[in-house]
Amino acid sequence: MSSGDARLVIVTGGSRGIGAAVARLAAVRGYAVAVNYLQNQRAALRVVEQIESSGGSAVLIQGDVAQEADIVRLFKEAEEAFGPVYGLVNNAGITGGFSRVEDIQTKNLIDALVTNIAGPILCSREAVRRMSTRNGGLGGSIVNISSLAARTGGAGEWVHYAATKGAVNSFTVGLAREVAVEGIRVNAVAPGLIDTDLHASNGAPDRLRELSPAIPVRRPGRAEEIAEGVVWLLSDAASYTTGAILEIGGGR
Repeated sequence: MSSGDARLVIVTGGSRGIGAAVARLAAVRGYAVAVNYLQNQRAALRVVEQIESSGGSAVLIQGDVAQEADIVRLFKEAEEAFGPVYGLVNNAGITGGFSRVEDIQTKNLIDALVTNIAGPILCSREAVRRMSTRNGGLGGSIVNISSLAARTGGAGEWVHYAATKGAVNSFTVGLAREVAVEGIRVNAVAPGLIDTDLHASNGAPDRLRELSPAIPVRRPGRAEEIAEGVVWLLSDAASYTTGAILEIGGGR
């Protein structure tokens, strides 16, 4: 499939971890991919190179989903590269660090709220403006990356982060019902403990090993396993699925 024929999917936070796995798998499945990143240009470029070396189509776009102007530019540049947007994966997010609620710093909290809640909402706004049949669009699919923490609560670690993902779940259901008759499906994937650098980068390199015994399947998941769920929700195979929160957490 040439880039001119491929449907465009934008993946925010696509340079590492789950985002990178989603970008690579989406390309394998025939989508043209806009790989968004915030700071790690080298890692994001590596994802694009991997996609292109495998015969896929990708474009690299820097932008901060906490900044409205960057979000608008992201969509503009993605469309300039590959045409109309078909899919959006709201993956970019931050934890705000490990902290009990009584110790959380105001800046960390606000940063998490803006990045994890306002970011996906504004990205989805831009997507709906383009995808909605009400606006002359061709429809499409939005997948939000949530977390099992939205259900478990993150006590003693990141209740603030869990709360932002609870908001993502509510937003997913509400937007899905709002735009269902306009050709847009909206779903979320809620990963459990996944083997990425998120834990080490937040100062807890042993977290996966310590918590694995509490997972029914006794191991953390892989980013590629999450990507399979995301790309399925993007696809026509999930044409009757909207407003769903797909938990992928090893039974946790």
